[in-house]
Amino acid sequence: MIRVELPPHLRTLAKVGAEVQLEVAAPVTVNSVLDALEAGYPMLRGTIRDRGTLKRRDFMRFFACQRDLSLEPADAPLPEAVAKGTEPLLVVGAIAGG
Repeated sequence: MIRVELPPHLRTLAKVGAEVQLEVAAPVTVNSVLDALEAGYPMLRGTIRDRGTLKRRDFMRFFACQRDLSLEPADAPLPEAVAKGTEPLLVVGAIAGG
């Protein structure tokens, strides 16, 4: 099971707690996790990544194992701890302003 922590606004939209657990077939990548997340919670389609291009939305970030994975290729394997379910993939809504 893959663990995913969502930001508060997406938790509210999906009507879930802070963490969701998903079955994801290997290889475990950001794209495969988001595919499973959107399949299980269709109301999240288009909120984390663009519906057409599947690119990460500008103000969404991905973290795992104390690393920012936001600019890594979306098809790159996630750290082993995430793939084993011992560490979550964090989806974070960035805040901008001055």
